[in-house]
Order: sequence, then structure tokens, then C-alpha cells
Amino acid sequence: MESHFPRFAEYLKNKKKMAVNSVNAYLRDLREYAAFLEEKRTGAPTDATEADVAAYLLKLKHENRAAATVNRKLASVRAFYKFMLTQRIMSTNPAAEIKTPKIARKEIEYLTIGEVETLLDQPGKSVKGIRDAAILEALYATGLRVSELIEMNVSDVNLRMGFVTCNGEHGKARIIPLGRPARAALESYIYEGRSKLLRGKSDSEQALFLNYYGERITRQALWKILKNYATQAGVGKKITPQILRNSFAVHMVQNGADLKSLQELLGHEDLAATQIYLTVSKNRIKDVYDSTHPRA
Repeated sequence: MESHFPRFAEYLKNKKKMAVNSVNAYLRDLREYAAFLEEKRTGAPTDATEADVAAYLLKLKHENRAAATVNRKLASVRAFYKFMLTQRIMSTNPAAEIKTPKIARKEIEYLTIGEVETLLDQPGKSVKGIRDAAILEALYATGLRVSELIEMNVSDVNLRMGFVTCNGEHGKARIIPLGRPARAALESYIYEGRSKLLRGKSDSEQALFLNYYGERITRQALWKILKNYATQAGVGKKITPQILRNSFAVHMVQNGADLKSLQELLGHEDLAATQIYLTVSKNRIKDVYDSTHPRA
């Protein structure tokens, strides 16, 4: 397999400040690409041509992979070749001119404010409930990605001033305010619940959210927590960290947030990624018009 992949992974972690899960996703994509080239007897990715990259995308298309999946895999290949150019290992990027498949725009999934409130009311007063309440409140109050939340440390929370600091996926730190309920939930968890989850361990564990072993909570555990409370709440919709993030963004837009501020809060590098939330607001305005104007 390609010997340059470990160096590329280090570059993504240390220079691009990518989360571990994101780095692993890039490497999975690259290994699949390398396996295709090996089967095609092209050699290593460093020997590939533009025709080889195009053939790989054609293979993915014939396998009926979703356009979003193909785009992600192409982005991984492009990023690798861009890295190889900066390292002067290659002189051309065979993926540079390959066109990205068009993606049919999906309708954004989000919860109503009432559904969010029902979900946030579910955790009880046990140690687990105190922790889970803080997780749910923090996700909705900040719009953090799941990877950003689980990687957060206690030192990233400023309860006195009411904000959290997030380093994000691209190495650019951002400050996100906390509303009163989230602030109260985090205060209760940090001063009451977290010390019990440490189970006698020293305070050397810096992770904000802990599991029952006193260790940093995992992505899988957080998804399970959300799934359980969604069932308990009887909301009737799939609830994931991304849907809570969407709900945060949609509700901000519906209540007048400007796109530039929302972009900063969400940690989007490109404003186009934030603009998709405008479509929900526009659809809502049209629904209101259609249902209330006498000549609609």
C-alpha cells in the first residue's frame, strides 16, 4: 500500500488540525483508491494519471455510489495529490481537472423548537441524566459538530463569561456563546456529575464529557445517547448530532441571525455551506404567506 499515506495523515492532523475521525475517513478513501489502482495494475497512486482517476470515479458510479460519497472520495484523492505537490514528490495533480459530480440538494432535516424542548426535557436527575442534559443542551446551544463536542476539554468551557472555545476541524479557534439553560446544565454537570464519573481518578483527565470508566466519551456512545432519548421523547423523527446542529442553524436564521455570524458560529470555511439554511427560512415564509394571505 502507498507509503506516503502516514505522512499525509500527520499533515492532516498537525497542519490542517483535522479531527481523528476525519483523518481516518480520508485514509479509508485513499486505501480504496490505491486498491483500485493495484487491481488495475497501474501501480501506486503516485503513478496514476488523470485517466486513472476518471476510471476510479466511473467504477464508483457503476457501483451506484451516492454522488455525495463519490465527491468525498474525490476530495480525499485531490487533497492527497495536493499534499504531494507541496512536498515536491509529484509535479502534477492528476485529480485537479476531474469534475465533481452534481449532488441533488437534499431537504434539510431539523426539529421544531417544540420538538427540541421535548428532547431536552428527557434526561433525569441521576449522574447520567445530569451529564446527558449537559450534552443535549450544549449540542443545541452551540451547533457543535459531534467530533468537536467529544474532543472538548473542561478548560474549553468558561462558565463565568458564558462561552465555550472550539478549535474546530480546520485549526481556527472560535468562541461560541452559551445560553442560560446550557450554561446551567454544564455548571451542574461539571460541579456535580463529572467528579462522580471520574470514579476516584485524578483530575489529569481533561475531557469534558466522560463515560462510566472516567474516560472521554466516544462518538458511538453519544449517538446512542441521542437515539435513546429520541425514542423516549416520542418525537417521531430521526435525531442525530447533525440534526441538532441543523436545528440550531435553522432556528437562528428563522429568528434573524445574519449569515456571516452563523458561518462563524458553525465553523464553515465557505459561506455557501451556510447558505443552505436560508432555503428553509424561505420555504417557511412561503408557507406562512400561502396559509394567511387572502389571495395567495
